[in-house]
Amino acid sequence: MQNQGEIEKEFVKQIQKHQGILHKICFVYSNSNADKEDLYQEIVLQLWKSYPSFRKEAKFSTWMYRVALNTAITLNKKAALFENHKVQLSNKYAVAEVLDYSEDIKILYKAISKLSKIEKAVILLWLEEKAYGEIAEIVGISEKNVSVKLVRSKKKLAKIIKKMG
Repeated sequence: MQNQGEIEKEFVKQIQKHQGILHKICFVYSNSNADKEDLYQEIVLQLWKSYPSFRKEAKFSTWMYRVALNTAITLNKKAALFENHKVQLSNKYAVAEVLDYSEDIKILYKAISKLSKIEKAVILLWLEEKAYGEIAEIVGISEKNVSVKLVRSKKKLAKIIKKMG
């Protein structure tokens, strides 16, 4: 049985190992640097709160994706309630400029951010080269639905990118 110090050490190690996943989710689900930082902190908090329930039946990264995406989607729903009552002023590429991405990648992630919540999740997982079964498990849809959503999302992305260019 691990003591609290060992549990914390293992958790931090896993977060550091998979922090790229968190940054991508925060980039796609946030409009500003401040939102990105807030979302990152909230995801890590939710991961820590949920860590005792991680049964190691799935890979840590799969479990992490599920918690992170659920947190991002939940926070976006809450934020949308408030956003409807105020004017949003944000720099379109603020988050992308902080991250060291090529211009093409910045455009791709900005286009992904315009997709629906579920489409964002499916595309991000697909870009991470996750298998359809794993994407289905993380997002909570069937493998067939993953396939359909990927085809439709790719078409939407092509149109969005064409408009941006």
